[in-house]
Amino acid sequence: MGGFDYAVIALVVLVFLTLFAGIKTVPQGYRYTIERFGRYVKTIEPGLNFIVPYFDRIGAKMNVMEQVLDVPTQEVITKDNASVSADAVAFYQVLNPAQAAYQVSNLENALLNLTMTNIRSVMGSMDLDELLSNRDTINDRLLRVVDEAANPWGIKITRVEIKDIAPPTDLVEAMARQMKAEREKRAQVLEAEGSRNAQILRAEGAKQSAILEAEGQREAAYREAEARERLAEAEAKATRMVSEAIAAGDVQAINYFVAQKYTEALAAIGTANNQKIVLMPMEASSLIGSLGGIGAIAREVFGDGQAPASPRRSTPQTGPASNPVENR
Repeated sequence: MGGFDYAVIALVVLVFLTLFAGIKTVPQGYRYTIERFGRYVKTIEPGLNFIVPYFDRIGAKMNVMEQVLDVPTQEVITKDNASVSADAVAFYQVLNPAQAAYQVSNLENALLNLTMTNIRSVMGSMDLDELLSNRDTINDRLLRVVDEAANPWGIKITRVEIKDIAPPTDLVEAMARQMKAEREKRAQVLEAEGSRNAQILRAEGAKQSAILEAEGQREAAYREAEARERLAEAEAKATRMVSEAIAAGDVQAINYFVAQKYTEALAAIGTANNQKIVLMPMEASSLIGSLGGIGAIAREVFGDGQAPASPRRSTPQTGPASNPVENR
């Protein structure tokens, strides 16, 4: 082989080397920075890219996918001087590869230290009870603070989550006793409120019952008084009618009136509770005879029963027979 052949081979090799140096392939999810004589020029996107051979070179290969940063466990002193252990996890994404490559050195370590520092700062400004019950608030504050600090680096902090908060063992036991006392207190309060409500309801029920009973008694008394009034009116009307009949000389009316009173007296004697021996005509014939005797007396008083006799004044007699009541 002559010198010409070597020159051709060298030229072909140079062409391949030039093409290899000028053609760059970027995988999906990455961005490459291009430097010319050590100065940043541009950022090439995923796919086939052409650069100036021998002048340009790849500076940094930046992963623009969302990445996870595991924050190790660290001791935190709370506002009320309680020592707790906390660990977290952060998610971030490179939005500006040039800033992430040239604004900060060792990006992952910088983000880790930034997150740890803000965790101690945020959690240290809170009480233990607030720290344990407000994780969402802690996560929001951490996200806002860390994202604002990482923004000049072209980094977007998408999420910061506190994985675990572990107080000391003695503090956990004290919190358990406190929680038990609070629950017992709440149970006693609820029991007292239930008892009070039950007593109130019972009192209300007794009050309503007394009101209804009083209203019932009032209604019963009113109706009883009304019944007595009606009965008295009927009795007065019947007495007036009998009186008018007697005044008119109707013997049958006085017979009916006397017989009715006689029958009522017999019923009252028969239903009396005291033990007595009553001798009186209980047979029907005797009762009719008694009624007939009463009628005869009425006829003697009023005459023959057709018209009332004119009233006559009798001269009182002196002697033992003048007062039959006293001689009885």
